[in-house]
Amino acid sequence: MPKKQKNSIEPSDLFPKEKSKAQQAVPSHEPLASRMRPQALNEFVGQAHILGPDSLLRKAIEADSLASVVFFGPPGTGKTTLARCIAQATRSHFEPLNAVTSNVAELRRVIRQAKVRRQAAGLKTILFIDEIHRFSKSQQDVLMPDIEDGSVTLIGATAQNPFFALTTPLVSRSLIFEFKPLTKESLLRILQRALQDAEKGLGEFDIKAEPEALKFLADISQGDARRALNALEISVKSKARHKGAAVLTLKDAEESVQKKSILYDRGEDEHYDTISAFIKSMRGSDPDATLYWLAKMIYGGEDPRFIARRVCICAAEDVGNADPQALVLAQAAFSVCEFIGMPEARIPLAQAALYVACAPKSNAAYLGIERALKEADRGQMQPVPSHLRDTHYPGAEKIKRGEGYKYPHDYPRHFVRQDYMMKKIRFYEPQDSGYEKKIKERLKELYGEDR
Repeated sequence: MPKKQKNSIEPSDLFPKEKSKAQQAVPSHEPLASRMRPQALNEFVGQAHILGPDSLLRKAIEADSLASVVFFGPPGTGKTTLARCIAQATRSHFEPLNAVTSNVAELRRVIRQAKVRRQAAGLKTILFIDEIHRFSKSQQDVLMPDIEDGSVTLIGATAQNPFFALTTPLVSRSLIFEFKPLTKESLLRILQRALQDAEKGLGEFDIKAEPEALKFLADISQGDARRALNALEISVKSKARHKGAAVLTLKDAEESVQKKSILYDRGEDEHYDTISAFIKSMRGSDPDATLYWLAKMIYGGEDPRFIARRVCICAAEDVGNADPQALVLAQAAFSVCEFIGMPEARIPLAQAALYVACAPKSNAAYLGIERALKEADRGQMQPVPSHLRDTHYPGAEKIKRGEGYKYPHDYPRHFVRQDYMMKKIRFYEPQDSGYEKKIKERLKELYGEDR
């Protein structure tokens, strides 16, 4: 008998006797969130914006013409579940991988099996890669030829924005669908279904839940179905220990849930989106929104120095000379944060952020330096006029350095008109806001209509 080749493929690898993974029953010891995972497309709840009757994704699934796609969005919003439902709806073999634990060798093996499976029986393979952003550029490149020739249909899932986290070739060859946090209505449907399902859910406990209890669990889960179902399972099983207790109350639900965790992953999308909302709220002079986004970052464990740096930037860019004290206070808050730390640092952070939010606004300083930098980048820089050049070295007077310079303090009001550039270019345009209005008036008084 010839020896089995190292890379040979057994028929059992291609056509397992058991049902496909998308159709397998979930063992009873699995968490409720796993047991209640929908098996068919018509059981899927939520994401109507991408899965509605007339949506591109729905039409592609029903026509069995789905190309490679990338699902991105927060955890617990149905990315993995929908991928399994698609495999079931299109009668495809479902091959799940996780980018954290997989490597190029495993990728090549799975793709090789998919090609043989298609040639032997015409069976398509959906290659589902969870956390696909964890793959390196070279690992993503391995997928490209087989995505293009249709050897596999890729469904990638990630919590990060694929336009930042994935390679350009992979993004350009995939349809991108954003998953949003589930609505409270969707979460309530999921929770009710779990309570009533005696086979996979919690129906065997025969416990009724007060509407307020389910609303609380839906609210605290923040659009995450997995979190909502885990909380419900703890609540029901805790209640079931007490004989005769047939109603799950709001108090029961509250006692079964730990401290609320919020969606805030430092270094990923939510981090940048939240700091963006914080800065825009300060710029927009909304103190309440400013405090809200600040609280979210503090609650999520953000570095207070990172927050303080953004307050400093906003104070200079968006307040500027309309209220020069804004930058002073922001810098003070940064210094205080460094030596007192959290949780006390939340107070100076709030004070500085509120000052910036409520201060009069002007971006004239920001616009001024941007114009000047653009001028510097445009072409040859102007030479320094002779009367402005340094004279603090022996022999400077022999080459007439500084000759003709007028010392402003020798003149009334400490001002005298003279040229400070070879060619006058205006960069700074003070605005009629706060203290900058006074600056504008002073410059007009000094220079007349030239300003």
